[in-house]
This record gives sequence, C-alpha cells and structure tokens, in this order.
Amino acid sequence: MATVNNTTSTNSADLFAKIGGSSSSTSSSTSTTAEMENRFLTLLMAQIKNQDPLNPLDNAQVTTQLAQLNTVNGIERLNATLSQLLSGYNESQAMQAAGMIGKNVMVPGNNLPLASSQAVGGGSLASAADRVLLTVKDSAGKVVQTVDLGEHAAGDFFFAWDGKDADGKVLADGKYTFAIEATANGKKVEASPMQIGTVSAVVRSTDGFLLDLGSLGSVAFKDVQQIL
Repeated sequence: MATVNNTTSTNSADLFAKIGGSSSSTSSSTSTTAEMENRFLTLLMAQIKNQDPLNPLDNAQVTTQLAQLNTVNGIERLNATLSQLLSGYNESQAMQAAGMIGKNVMVPGNNLPLASSQAVGGGSLASAADRVLLTVKDSAGKVVQTVDLGEHAAGDFFFAWDGKDADGKVLADGKYTFAIEATANGKKVEASPMQIGTVSAVVRSTDGFLLDLGSLGSVAFKDVQQIL
C-alpha cells in the first residue's frame, strides 16, 4: 500500500501571502523583484515536491500567481525606464536653459522697463483684431500714454515705445507697466500682455529651471513663449 508523506499542503493564498511579505513570519524589510522571484520559485518547488497526491496543486492558481509576479516585475522595469527617460529629459532641459543666457525672451507679464528712452513689449491675441490699443502706466499707476497699434493677426506681436507721454514729453527711465485691449468688428478679442527681458542667469529649483530676467524677476523656463 502506498504511503503519503506527512506534510501539510500549502494553499495558494498562503503562498501568495509569503511572496508578498504579508506573512507574520516574513521580515518587514521590502524585497526586490529578484528576491521575490527566487522566493517564489523556492516555495513553488517545495510545494510541488511535498504536495498531497490526493489534493494536488491547482494549475489555475499557480498560473495566476505567476502572472501577478510578472506584472510586478514589469511595473518595476517600466519605472526604471521612465526614471532614465526623465533623467535624460532633465539633462536636455538644463542644456537648453543654459544656452539661453544672454538672449531675449518673451514671457507672460505686463512690465515695460524704460531705458535710454526705449522700451519693447508684446502681446498675444486669441484671434485677429482690427484694433489693438496699448495703454502705458507709470510706477504710480497713472496712465501716461495711449497708442493705437492698429490691426494684428492672431498670435504674438511686438511693439516699441519711445518713452514719451501723450503730450510728447520725454519721460524718465524707470519701471512702467502696460495693458493691451483688442477688438474685432467692435467685439472684444482676448489679449494677453507679454513682457520681454534678457536672461542673465539660470537657476535650478524644485519645480524646474528658472530664468533670471534682472529687473523683471525670475520666470519658469516652461513659460517662455518666444526666444528673440
């Protein structure tokens, strides 16, 4: 008469719990995927060797466990690949940001610094406009000049201001601000002011790279609309 080894059969739930590290006898330290694979194969071979012939392993459960293990392994490899891609992207962005030092950039904002009676700014139109109105204000918020810039197509545009007020008087150099209003056939067109500054330095921050534009402050590299 055949004899059966006196061993306790391990069900799939117990086996998966041991692999996942949730068993009370398992160390609390986190296992790597390679360790999990080795532990799984060791437990599987022990389970096959000591299985009860009258109650053999369920093939479907073993297949499910293998699929779950492969999924974990695949996710880990995907995360590693994404980390490499992100690292390469950050290095590329650093090179691009460093190459912008000394260049003029257009970014969102309404500052219009006047130096040697010259100032340049820009705007962005959501759609074409038959009239674009520029309003310049001094540091106290007083309107000093209003200029009709005429019609402009949709997108970005630039303008220059000679530093004179509405009476033709040359104003002192300093900080000024501006606003843009646009209309098409009497209807308002969405318009955004764009300030232009020179990149003097590049600073790395937790949110990416910041471009130092001197008196215009710092702006995020991703906010640059155009490089002039």
